[in-house]
Amino acid sequence: MATSVNSSSDAATDQVEEPTIGRLVADASRDLSALVQHEVALAKAELRFSVKAGLLGSLLFIVAGFLGVLIVIMLSFAFAYFLTMTGLHPAWAFLIVAGAYALLAVLLVVFGINRIKKIRAPEATIETAKQIPAALKGQRPGPDPV
Repeated sequence: MATSVNSSSDAATDQVEEPTIGRLVADASRDLSALVQHEVALAKAELRFSVKAGLLGSLLFIVAGFLGVLIVIMLSFAFAYFLTMTGLHPAWAFLIVAGAYALLAVLLVVFGINRIKKIRAPEATIETAKQIPAALKGQRPGPDPV
């Protein structure tokens, strides 16, 4: 009789330790919600850097354009007339001034392009997002087959 009491208490213990379907669904929902929140946070962190680099590069282009217009209008006449004081024909003087400003504009564009090149995709977010379907199927992420 003692063995039948022990076996019935073992069966009751097994049923108590077994999670219910409702609990499994709640746990899966909580885990999926946490995963999505972490993915969004990672994407925000990666995009924040790229947006800053893009804005700075764009700002450099705008400043270069504004300065180019101001310089061409206001200083080109002064430099050209200064060159004519050396005995140079005014046409040549204005051509030299225009070439100098073109060189300055090219340098500013090169600096702007270097800043724009620092924009990058959120690589870590993309990589972890690719692992979500496998994780939902219960598979553990492994090395990528290449």
